[in-house]
Amino acid sequence: MTENWSSSDVGVLRFPSGVMVRGRGLRHPLPAGQTPSFAVYLLGKQPPATEWEARWLRWPDFLLPKDREEARNLFREALSRAADQRVEVACGGGRGRTGTALACMAVLDGVPADRAVGYVRQHYDRHAVETPWQRRYVRRFADA
Repeated sequence: MTENWSSSDVGVLRFPSGVMVRGRGLRHPLPAGQTPSFAVYLLGKQPPATEWEARWLRWPDFLLPKDREEARNLFREALSRAADQRVEVACGGGRGRTGTALACMAVLDGVPADRAVGYVRQHYDRHAVETPWQRRYVRRFADA
Protein backbone atom coordinates (compact mmCIF):
# COMPACT_ATOMS: atom_id res chain seq x y z
CA MET A 1 0.00 0.00 0.00
CA THR A 2 1.26 3.47 -0.91
CA GLU A 3 0.87 6.57 1.19
CA ASN A 4 -1.54 9.20 -0.05
CA TRP A 5 -0.70 12.78 -0.93
CA SER A 6 -0.44 15.36 1.79
CA SER A 7 -2.91 18.23 1.62
CA SER A 8 0.13 20.53 1.53
CA ASP A 9 1.41 18.96 -1.71
CA VAL A 10 1.16 21.29 -4.71
CA GLY A 11 -1.92 20.82 -6.91
CA VAL A 12 -3.69 18.31 -4.66
CA LEU A 13 -7.48 18.41 -4.66
CA ARG A 14 -9.33 16.85 -1.72
CA PHE A 15 -12.73 15.50 -2.72
CA PRO A 16 -15.69 15.54 -0.30
CA SER A 17 -15.08 11.85 0.55
CA GLY A 18 -11.57 12.76 1.69
CA VAL A 19 -9.64 11.14 -1.16
CA MET A 20 -6.97 13.31 -2.75
CA VAL A 21 -5.82 13.54 -6.37
CA ARG A 22 -3.02 15.72 -7.69
CA GLY A 23 -3.68 17.68 -10.85
CA ARG A 24 -0.83 19.20 -12.81
CA GLY A 25 0.41 20.40 -16.16
CA LEU A 26 2.98 18.20 -17.89
CA ARG A 27 4.65 21.26 -19.43
CA HIS A 28 5.76 22.20 -15.91
CA PRO A 29 8.51 20.42 -13.97
CA LEU A 30 7.54 17.50 -11.79
CA PRO A 31 6.87 18.91 -8.31
CA ALA A 32 9.42 18.12 -5.63
CA GLY A 33 8.56 15.38 -3.19
CA GLN A 34 6.59 12.21 -3.69
CA THR A 35 5.84 10.84 -7.13
CA PRO A 36 2.51 9.33 -8.15
CA SER A 37 1.86 5.63 -7.91
CA PHE A 38 -0.81 5.89 -10.64
CA ALA A 39 -1.57 8.57 -13.22
CA VAL A 40 -4.07 9.39 -15.94
CA TYR A 41 -2.64 11.53 -18.74
CA LEU A 42 -5.09 13.50 -20.89
CA LEU A 43 -3.27 14.26 -24.12
CA GLY A 44 -3.78 14.25 -27.87
CA LYS A 45 -0.55 12.27 -28.32
CA GLN A 46 1.03 9.49 -26.29
CA PRO A 47 2.71 10.77 -23.12
CA PRO A 48 6.32 10.00 -22.26
CA ALA A 49 7.07 6.87 -20.23
CA THR A 50 6.99 7.19 -16.45
CA GLU A 51 8.41 5.23 -13.54
CA TRP A 52 4.86 4.79 -12.20
CA GLU A 53 1.82 3.08 -13.66
CA ALA A 54 -0.02 5.39 -16.04
CA ARG A 55 -2.94 5.33 -18.45
CA TRP A 56 -3.33 7.53 -21.50
CA LEU A 57 -6.70 8.98 -22.44
CA ARG A 58 -6.76 10.52 -25.94
CA TRP A 59 -7.96 14.04 -25.34
CA PRO A 60 -6.89 16.87 -27.69
CA ASP A 61 -6.23 20.27 -26.12
CA PHE A 62 -9.35 22.43 -25.58
CA LEU A 63 -11.65 19.60 -26.72
CA LEU A 64 -13.29 16.56 -25.12
CA PRO A 65 -12.13 12.95 -24.66
CA LYS A 66 -12.15 10.90 -27.85
CA ASP A 67 -13.76 7.95 -26.02
CA ARG A 68 -16.18 9.12 -23.35
CA GLU A 69 -16.86 5.65 -21.96
CA GLU A 70 -13.13 5.07 -21.54
CA ALA A 71 -12.91 8.46 -19.82
CA ARG A 72 -15.67 7.53 -17.37
CA ASN A 73 -13.94 4.21 -16.60
CA LEU A 74 -10.55 5.88 -16.07
CA PHE A 75 -12.05 8.55 -13.80
CA ARG A 76 -13.70 5.81 -11.71
CA GLU A 77 -10.46 3.85 -11.54
CA ALA A 78 -8.45 6.92 -10.54
CA LEU A 79 -10.94 7.89 -7.84
CA SER A 80 -10.99 4.34 -6.48
CA ARG A 81 -7.19 4.08 -6.44
CA ALA A 82 -6.92 7.46 -4.72
CA ALA A 83 -8.30 5.86 -1.56
CA ASP A 84 -4.88 4.34 -0.85
CA GLN A 85 -2.52 5.48 -3.63
CA ARG A 86 -1.01 8.74 -4.87
CA VAL A 87 -3.03 9.44 -8.02
CA GLU A 88 -2.20 12.17 -10.52
CA VAL A 89 -4.35 13.52 -13.36
CA ALA A 90 -2.51 15.72 -15.85
CA CYS A 91 -2.69 17.36 -19.25
CA GLY A 92 -0.38 19.85 -20.93
CA GLY A 93 -1.20 22.94 -18.91
CA GLY A 94 -3.05 21.43 -15.96
CA ARG A 95 -6.22 23.50 -16.25
CA GLY A 96 -8.66 22.67 -19.04
CA ARG A 97 -8.57 18.91 -19.49
CA THR A 98 -7.24 18.27 -15.99
CA GLY A 99 -9.87 20.53 -14.44
CA THR A 100 -12.59 18.87 -16.50
CA ALA A 101 -11.46 15.40 -15.42
CA LEU A 102 -11.27 16.48 -11.77
CA ALA A 103 -14.78 17.97 -12.02
CA CYS A 104 -16.09 14.69 -13.47
CA MET A 105 -14.38 12.83 -10.63
CA ALA A 106 -16.05 15.25 -8.20
CA VAL A 107 -19.41 14.25 -9.70
CA LEU A 108 -18.51 10.59 -9.16
CA ASP A 109 -17.60 11.50 -5.57
CA GLY A 110 -21.04 13.02 -4.95
CA VAL A 111 -20.73 16.69 -5.93
CA PRO A 112 -23.83 17.72 -7.91
CA ALA A 113 -22.91 18.05 -11.60
CA ASP A 114 -24.07 21.68 -11.74
CA ARG A 115 -21.64 22.56 -8.89
CA ALA A 116 -18.65 20.41 -9.84
CA VAL A 117 -16.84 23.04 -11.94
CA GLY A 118 -17.20 25.56 -9.11
CA TYR A 119 -15.91 23.01 -6.62
CA VAL A 120 -12.78 22.37 -8.69
CA ARG A 121 -12.23 26.07 -9.30
CA GLN A 122 -12.50 26.76 -5.57
CA HIS A 123 -10.31 23.88 -4.38
CA TYR A 124 -7.87 23.30 -7.26
CA ASP A 125 -7.45 26.16 -9.77
CA ARG A 126 -9.71 29.14 -10.35
CA HIS A 127 -9.13 28.83 -14.12
CA ALA A 128 -9.92 25.11 -14.32
CA VAL A 129 -12.32 23.86 -17.04
CA GLU A 130 -11.57 26.32 -19.82
CA THR A 131 -14.15 25.94 -22.56
CA PRO A 132 -17.97 26.06 -22.73
CA TRP A 133 -18.06 22.48 -24.08
CA GLN A 134 -15.89 21.25 -21.19
CA ARG A 135 -18.32 22.88 -18.72
CA ARG A 136 -21.28 21.30 -20.57
CA TYR A 137 -19.52 17.89 -20.54
CA VAL A 138 -19.23 18.09 -16.74
CA ARG A 139 -22.87 19.20 -16.31
CA ARG A 140 -24.03 16.24 -18.42
CA PHE A 141 -21.54 13.76 -16.93
CA ALA A 142 -23.97 12.45 -14.31
CA ASP A 143 -26.54 11.65 -17.02
CA ALA A 144 -24.19 9.79 -19.36
